[in-house]
Amino acid sequence: MKSKPVLVVHGGAWAIPDYLAEDSILGVKIAAKHGYSLLERGVNAVKAVEAAVRILEDNPVFDAGHGAVLNADGEVELDAIIMDGKTLAAGAVSSIRNISNPVSFACSVLEQSPHIMLTGGGANLYADKLGFSQVPTDELVTDNARREWKQYQRYKQAVGSLFSKSMVHDTVGAVAIDQEGNLACATSTGGITNKMVGRVGDSPIIGSGGYADNLAGAVSTTGHGESIMKVTLARRIILDMENGTMPAEAADAALSYMKNRVHGHGGVIAINKSGDWTAKFTTQRMAWAAIKDDLLTYGLNPDENLLDDIGDSN
Repeated sequence: MKSKPVLVVHGGAWAIPDYLAEDSILGVKIAAKHGYSLLERGVNAVKAVEAAVRILEDNPVFDAGHGAVLNADGEVELDAIIMDGKTLAAGAVSSIRNISNPVSFACSVLEQSPHIMLTGGGANLYADKLGFSQVPTDELVTDNARREWKQYQRYKQAVGSLFSKSMVHDTVGAVAIDQEGNLACATSTGGITNKMVGRVGDSPIIGSGGYADNLAGAVSTTGHGESIMKVTLARRIILDMENGTMPAEAADAALSYMKNRVHGHGGVIAINKSGDWTAKFTTQRMAWAAIKDDLLTYGLNPDENLLDDIGDSN
């Protein structure tokens, strides 16, 4: 018996400013529609989440690929993960440079390498071996990212802090279930502005930035990476769903635990093996979109669930 496909995407949980709100919503809607159209044509969940995240990586509104923020040296370092819930196979890359679609590189690690995670220079060498084209750093850096980095330098000099919530961007991700009932997740990020060179957050870490298992569900996370890693946020939600907890309840419980235990904030998208899904966050905003039964649902603010005709070009 064929399953009904479902796809959910997010564009990061953070204090999204008003000037980015409309473009953030439009971006996740376009990505969700693209990924869902593949599922409808019988494409598997892994390829659907890869395709949806590629759309987000190519959109300079989001902190991934072409919209990535800059590290302390003013460089781009990218992380990504993709996981197949059918086999538990995964591919992850971290601290890579000059690759515009790290999620596709992570997928190649999953499909063609004997390993799960590759990092830094060795990862870039493997990308060369696979024939991945590498782009100039300037192609990945937006004017907004440069302005934000310069503002961060001034802010750090003024107050001596390495962290400002108002300047934090975040991650993109997708989860899906395909017509065969297989699940997958993908997460991709440029990290946080002015991060230490070589810093790796939660996004490429299995069980933190994402997890997929046909026996339970699929999750992609977003938020403060160090907090997410401390509580292995994605795996915590998966375990609850494996025990029969619905995605919304499991996500709320995990985010509450992270907030109370380590004072961390973030967001998640999750789907269970029955196709029930949720998008939850404890930050000011999170751009997300989901398609199930040909109905597009999306939101940006807490408790916001807007609906669109799936044929709407916006």
